[in-house]
Amino acid sequence: MTTELNDQEVKSQVVSNLHAKNPGVSIDIIEHLVDEEFAALQGRPVRDYLSVLTERAAKKRLKKLISA
Repeated sequence: MTTELNDQEVKSQVVSNLHAKNPGVSIDIIEHLVDEEFAALQGRPVRDYLSVLTERAAKKRLKKLISA
């Protein structure tokens, strides 16, 4: 049995995961990155992997932001 998550739950989980790994970064920044990456994936046939792909893309951008 699969459990479908709604979009807000997916984004919330990703934000939570990234904030736990990067507590020094403002949650507002993380939410903004996650929202942008999630929006970029909307409408693509990746629905089953939306959480993973959103987190991966936001994490990549977050690392660049921290390094700058």
